[in-house]
Amino acid sequence: MSILCCPVCGLPLVREETAWRCARRHSFDIAREGYVHLLPANQKHSKAPGDDKGMAAARNRFLTRDYYLPLREALEGLALEYTGDSVTLLDSGCGEGYYTAGVYHTLCQAGKAVDATGVDISKFSLRWAAKREKGIDFAVASAYRLPVASGSVDLLLNCFSPLAIEEFRRVLKPGGAFLYVVPGPEHLWELKQILYDRPYRNEEQRIPYEGFCYDRVMRVENRIHLPDQEAIHDLFQMTPYYWKTPREGTERLAQCGALDVQISFDIHAFRRTIL
Repeated sequence: MSILCCPVCGLPLVREETAWRCARRHSFDIAREGYVHLLPANQKHSKAPGDDKGMAAARNRFLTRDYYLPLREALEGLALEYTGDSVTLLDSGCGEGYYTAGVYHTLCQAGKAVDATGVDISKFSLRWAAKREKGIDFAVASAYRLPVASGSVDLLLNCFSPLAIEEFRRVLKPGGAFLYVVPGPEHLWELKQILYDRPYRNEEQRIPYEGFCYDRVMRVENRIHLPDQEAIHDLFQMTPYYWKTPREGTERLAQCGALDVQISFDIHAFRRTIL
Protein backbone atom coordinates (compact mmCIF):
# COMPACT_ATOMS: atom_id res chain seq x y z
CA MET A 1 0.00 0.00 0.00
CA SER A 2 1.34 3.43 -0.97
CA ILE A 3 2.20 6.07 1.63
CA LEU A 4 1.10 8.87 -0.71
CA CYS A 5 -1.79 11.08 0.42
CA CYS A 6 -4.03 13.52 -1.37
CA PRO A 7 -2.55 17.05 -1.29
CA VAL A 8 -6.08 18.49 -1.20
CA CYS A 9 -7.76 16.57 1.63
CA GLY A 10 -5.03 14.38 3.11
CA LEU A 11 -6.76 11.04 2.53
CA PRO A 12 -4.74 8.06 1.24
CA LEU A 13 -4.21 7.86 -2.50
CA VAL A 14 -4.75 4.69 -4.50
CA ARG A 15 -3.04 4.13 -7.83
CA GLU A 16 -5.30 3.22 -10.70
CA GLU A 17 -4.38 2.62 -14.33
CA THR A 18 -4.03 6.25 -15.40
CA ALA A 19 -4.35 8.27 -12.18
CA TRP A 20 -4.07 8.36 -8.41
CA ARG A 21 -7.36 8.94 -6.55
CA CYS A 22 -8.54 9.37 -2.98
CA ALA A 23 -11.88 8.37 -1.43
CA ARG A 24 -13.20 11.88 -2.08
CA ARG A 25 -12.46 11.37 -5.78
CA HIS A 26 -9.72 13.94 -6.05
CA SER A 27 -7.77 12.69 -9.05
CA PHE A 28 -4.16 13.17 -10.18
CA ASP A 29 -3.13 11.95 -13.61
CA ILE A 30 -0.07 9.77 -14.09
CA ALA A 31 2.35 11.34 -16.55
CA ARG A 32 3.54 9.42 -19.60
CA GLU A 33 6.87 8.71 -17.88
CA GLY A 34 5.09 7.31 -14.80
CA TYR A 35 5.27 10.01 -12.11
CA VAL A 36 2.35 11.89 -10.57
CA HIS A 37 2.07 15.64 -9.91
CA LEU A 38 1.01 16.33 -6.29
CA LEU A 39 2.16 19.93 -5.97
CA PRO A 40 -0.84 22.31 -5.69
CA ALA A 41 -0.54 25.62 -7.50
CA ASN A 42 -0.56 27.54 -4.20
CA GLN A 43 2.63 25.72 -3.13
CA LYS A 44 4.56 26.66 -6.28
CA HIS A 45 6.90 29.65 -6.17
CA SER A 46 7.45 29.61 -9.92
CA LYS A 47 5.95 28.07 -13.04
CA ALA A 48 8.46 25.20 -13.01
CA PRO A 49 10.17 25.03 -9.59
CA GLY A 50 13.31 23.05 -8.83
CA ASP A 51 15.97 21.90 -11.28
CA ASP A 52 15.25 22.98 -14.84
CA LYS A 53 15.33 20.71 -17.87
CA GLY A 54 19.03 21.26 -18.55
CA MET A 55 20.12 20.70 -14.95
CA ALA A 56 18.06 17.53 -14.67
CA ALA A 57 19.56 16.13 -17.87
CA ALA A 58 23.10 17.02 -16.75
CA ARG A 59 22.58 15.34 -13.38
CA ASN A 60 21.22 12.23 -15.06
CA ARG A 61 24.17 11.97 -17.46
CA PHE A 62 26.72 12.52 -14.70
CA LEU A 63 25.26 10.13 -12.14
CA THR A 64 24.53 7.43 -14.71
CA ARG A 65 28.28 7.33 -15.38
CA ASP A 66 28.67 6.30 -11.71
CA TYR A 67 31.05 9.07 -10.66
CA TYR A 68 29.25 9.10 -7.30
CA LEU A 69 29.00 5.34 -6.99
CA PRO A 70 30.93 5.27 -3.66
CA LEU A 71 28.19 7.40 -2.08
CA ARG A 72 25.40 5.26 -3.49
CA GLU A 73 27.08 2.07 -2.26
CA ALA A 74 27.53 3.56 1.22
CA LEU A 75 23.84 4.47 1.33
CA GLU A 76 22.93 0.98 0.17
CA GLY A 77 24.99 -0.58 2.96
CA LEU A 78 23.47 1.66 5.61
CA ALA A 79 19.97 0.98 4.27
CA LEU A 80 20.52 -2.75 4.75
CA GLU A 81 21.77 -2.17 8.28
CA TYR A 82 19.01 0.18 9.40
CA THR A 83 15.99 -1.73 8.09
CA GLY A 84 14.11 -4.94 8.84
CA ASP A 85 12.43 -7.46 6.56
CA SER A 86 9.73 -5.01 5.48
CA VAL A 87 10.74 -1.48 4.48
CA THR A 88 8.86 1.68 3.61
CA LEU A 89 11.41 3.93 1.90
CA LEU A 90 11.05 7.65 1.18
CA ASP A 91 13.62 9.71 -0.71
CA SER A 92 12.86 13.40 -0.17
CA GLY A 93 14.44 15.49 -2.91
CA CYS A 94 15.14 12.36 -4.94
CA GLY A 95 16.16 14.23 -8.10
CA GLU A 96 16.54 11.88 -11.06
CA GLY A 97 16.38 8.82 -8.82
CA TYR A 98 19.97 7.53 -8.88
CA TYR A 99 20.22 6.95 -5.12
CA THR A 100 16.56 6.00 -4.74
CA ALA A 101 16.83 3.25 -7.33
CA GLY A 102 20.15 1.98 -5.97
CA VAL A 103 18.87 1.64 -2.41
CA TYR A 104 15.59 0.13 -3.62
CA HIS A 105 17.33 -2.56 -5.66
CA THR A 106 19.75 -3.40 -2.85
CA LEU A 107 16.92 -3.86 -0.35
CA CYS A 108 14.94 -5.97 -2.81
CA GLN A 109 17.94 -8.14 -3.64
CA ALA A 110 18.40 -8.77 0.08
CA GLY A 111 14.92 -10.33 0.14
CA LYS A 112 13.19 -7.45 1.90
CA ALA A 113 9.66 -6.36 1.04
CA VAL A 114 10.05 -2.76 -0.13
CA ASP A 115 7.52 0.01 -0.73
CA ALA A 116 9.55 2.90 -2.17
CA THR A 117 8.56 6.49 -2.89
CA GLY A 118 10.57 9.42 -4.23
CA VAL A 119 9.46 13.05 -4.17
CA ASP A 120 11.03 16.10 -5.76
CA ILE A 121 9.77 19.55 -6.65
CA SER A 122 11.22 19.34 -10.19
CA LYS A 123 9.04 17.64 -12.78
CA PHE A 124 12.02 17.54 -15.13
CA SER A 125 14.01 15.47 -12.63
CA LEU A 126 11.12 13.10 -12.05
CA ARG A 127 10.81 12.41 -15.76
CA TRP A 128 14.25 10.79 -15.54
CA ALA A 129 13.53 9.14 -12.20
CA ALA A 130 10.31 7.48 -13.34
CA LYS A 131 12.03 6.15 -16.46
CA ARG A 132 14.96 4.86 -14.39
CA GLU A 133 12.85 2.65 -12.08
CA LYS A 134 9.22 1.60 -12.58
CA GLY A 135 8.95 -0.12 -9.19
CA ILE A 136 9.11 3.15 -7.26
CA ASP A 137 6.28 5.69 -6.87
CA PHE A 138 7.56 9.13 -7.88
CA ALA A 139 5.65 12.33 -7.16
CA VAL A 140 6.21 16.03 -7.76
CA ALA A 141 5.84 17.58 -4.31
CA SER A 142 7.41 19.98 -1.83
CA ALA A 143 9.61 18.57 0.92
CA TYR A 144 8.01 21.11 3.27
CA ARG A 145 4.51 19.70 2.62
CA LEU A 146 5.07 16.06 1.89
CA PRO A 147 1.96 14.27 0.57
CA VAL A 148 2.90 11.33 2.79
CA ALA A 149 1.04 9.66 5.66
CA SER A 150 2.24 10.50 9.19
CA GLY A 151 4.32 7.80 10.87
CA SER A 152 4.52 5.69 7.72
CA VAL A 153 8.23 5.70 6.81
CA ASP A 154 10.93 3.28 8.00
CA LEU A 155 13.86 4.81 6.11
CA LEU A 156 14.14 8.39 4.87
CA LEU A 157 16.88 9.54 2.49
CA ASN A 158 17.84 13.16 1.91
CA CYS A 159 20.80 13.78 -0.40
CA PHE A 160 21.83 17.42 -0.93
CA SER A 161 18.19 18.48 -0.66
CA PRO A 162 16.18 20.84 1.57
CA LEU A 163 16.16 19.78 5.22
CA ALA A 164 12.45 19.82 6.07
CA ILE A 165 13.04 18.49 9.57
CA GLU A 166 9.48 19.02 10.85
CA GLU A 167 8.03 17.04 7.97
CA PHE A 168 10.68 14.34 8.34
CA ARG A 169 9.82 14.05 12.02
CA ARG A 170 6.14 13.73 11.12
CA VAL A 171 6.43 11.01 8.48
CA LEU A 172 9.06 8.78 10.12
CA LYS A 173 7.98 5.94 12.36
CA PRO A 174 9.37 5.95 15.91
CA GLY A 175 12.73 4.21 15.64
CA GLY A 176 12.88 4.87 11.89
CA ALA A 177 16.18 5.86 10.29
CA PHE A 178 17.06 9.14 8.57
CA LEU A 179 20.14 9.32 6.32
CA TYR A 180 21.13 12.91 5.55
CA VAL A 181 23.90 13.52 2.99
CA VAL A 182 25.88 16.77 2.87
CA PRO A 183 29.15 17.71 1.13
CA GLY A 184 32.34 16.95 3.07
CA PRO A 185 34.98 19.65 3.66
CA GLU A 186 37.05 18.84 0.55
CA HIS A 187 34.16 18.08 -1.81
CA LEU A 188 34.97 19.24 -5.37
CA TRP A 189 37.99 21.18 -4.13
CA GLU A 190 39.82 21.20 -7.48
CA LEU A 191 36.68 22.40 -9.25
CA LYS A 192 36.32 25.25 -6.77
CA GLN A 193 39.98 26.22 -7.23
CA ILE A 194 39.26 26.81 -10.91
CA LEU A 195 36.00 28.65 -10.37
CA TYR A 196 36.99 30.99 -7.55
CA ASP A 197 39.98 33.14 -6.69
CA ARG A 198 39.47 32.31 -3.01
CA PRO A 199 37.85 28.88 -2.72
CA TYR A 200 36.54 27.79 0.66
CA ARG A 201 36.18 24.42 2.32
CA ASN A 202 32.72 23.28 3.37
CA GLU A 203 31.90 23.72 7.03
CA GLU A 204 31.54 20.59 9.15
CA GLN A 205 28.47 20.63 11.37
CA ARG A 206 26.87 18.14 13.70
CA ILE A 207 23.51 19.59 14.66
CA PRO A 208 21.10 17.78 16.99
CA TYR A 209 17.49 17.93 15.83
CA GLU A 210 14.48 17.66 18.08
CA GLY A 211 12.86 14.25 17.78
CA PHE A 212 16.01 12.57 16.47
CA CYS A 213 19.05 10.99 18.06
CA TYR A 214 22.42 10.80 16.32
CA ASP A 215 23.76 7.38 15.50
CA ARG A 216 26.88 8.22 13.51
CA VAL A 217 28.47 10.27 10.75
CA MET A 218 30.05 8.31 7.89
CA ARG A 219 32.51 10.04 5.58
CA VAL A 220 32.78 8.80 1.99
CA GLU A 221 35.70 10.03 -0.11
CA ASN A 222 37.26 9.26 -3.47
CA ARG A 223 38.96 10.90 -6.43
CA ILE A 224 37.29 10.87 -9.80
CA HIS A 225 38.62 11.52 -13.29
CA LEU A 226 36.44 13.57 -15.61
CA PRO A 227 37.79 12.75 -19.08
CA ASP A 228 36.12 15.41 -21.18
CA GLN A 229 34.43 18.79 -21.15
CA GLU A 230 30.96 17.24 -21.22
CA ALA A 231 31.53 15.46 -17.91
CA ILE A 232 33.11 18.57 -16.39
CA HIS A 233 30.23 20.78 -17.47
CA ASP A 234 27.62 18.25 -16.32
CA LEU A 235 29.16 18.28 -12.85
CA PHE A 236 29.30 22.07 -12.82
CA GLN A 237 25.70 22.40 -13.98
CA MET A 238 24.36 20.13 -11.22
CA THR A 239 26.01 22.15 -8.43
CA PRO A 240 24.95 25.45 -6.80
CA TYR A 241 28.15 26.98 -8.21
CA TYR A 242 26.49 27.04 -11.63
CA TRP A 243 24.34 29.98 -10.54
CA LYS A 244 26.87 31.99 -8.54
CA THR A 245 30.22 31.65 -10.28
CA PRO A 246 31.78 34.79 -11.79
CA ARG A 247 32.12 34.77 -15.57
CA GLU A 248 35.90 34.53 -15.33
CA GLY A 249 35.66 31.30 -13.37
CA THR A 250 33.20 29.79 -15.83
CA GLU A 251 35.52 30.69 -18.70
CA ARG A 252 38.51 29.06 -16.95
CA LEU A 253 36.51 25.87 -16.45
CA ALA A 254 35.48 25.82 -20.11
CA GLN A 255 39.16 25.59 -21.03
CA CYS A 256 39.68 22.33 -19.13
CA GLY A 257 39.86 19.23 -21.31
CA ALA A 258 39.92 16.86 -18.33
CA LEU A 259 39.86 17.16 -14.55
CA ASP A 260 40.75 15.04 -11.52
CA VAL A 261 38.64 16.07 -8.56
CA GLN A 262 38.11 15.05 -4.94
CA ILE A 263 34.63 13.96 -3.91
CA SER A 264 33.72 13.94 -0.23
CA PHE A 265 30.40 13.28 1.47
CA ASP A 266 29.19 13.08 5.06
CA ILE A 267 26.24 10.80 5.75
CA HIS A 268 24.57 11.80 9.01
CA ALA A 269 22.59 8.84 10.35
CA PHE A 270 19.75 9.52 12.79
CA ARG A 271 17.05 7.51 14.51
CA ARG A 272 13.59 8.93 15.07
CA THR A 273 13.13 9.15 18.82
CA ILE A 274 10.70 6.62 20.22
CA LEU A 275 7.98 8.56 21.99
